[in-house]
Amino acid sequence: MEHAPAFARLIAELEKLPGIGPKTAQRLAYHLLFRPQEEVRALAEAMVRARASVRYCSVCFNLTDRDPCAVCRDPGRDARLICVVEQPRDVVAMERTREYRGRYHVLHGVISPVDGVGPEQLRVRELLARLQADPPVEEVILATNPTVEGEATALYLARLIKPLGIRVTRIARGVPEGGDLEYVDELTLTRALQGRQAL
Repeated sequence: MEHAPAFARLIAELEKLPGIGPKTAQRLAYHLLFRPQEEVRALAEAMVRARASVRYCSVCFNLTDRDPCAVCRDPGRDARLICVVEQPRDVVAMERTREYRGRYHVLHGVISPVDGVGPEQLRVRELLARLQADPPVEEVILATNPTVEGEATALYLARLIKPLGIRVTRIARGVPEGGDLEYVDELTLTRALQGRQAL
């Protein structure tokens, strides 16, 4: 059965979203079709408004609707500490911990030669400029993901930053809470052993 052209277009547009396949797109389209008009309009307006007003912070390159972003404007944040992450969603994850009180720098990706992404496509140059500004940065925490590309990016950044006399650290990784050792890979177990702490 063919869908009405407007409905088929809605399905096609939803399929373009990450992680949305044809069946999920169709389910979402049916859901939207039978929601009250004001709910659908509110969703559409929220998407258009977000796309028009959200941009990158000129300091850390996180997403914001006010430049600089709230973290960079916050005088209670420790400007001597910068946590480098891959994507804006990683800032959200770090903030959920309520443990980190420094500032951030978002790379917007990782070094991946297979995908044609080198350091020049990332916000590396801007990071190096921040490290030489006032107030002086004392520590850079590399919080890239524990993937091959994330590790390569962290090593690359460490080699650039260490000669500046700035302390470079890497977030610890290990066995997840509630995990069974039987199912944990060797690299994760190795890192967990290396990062062990006294009780």
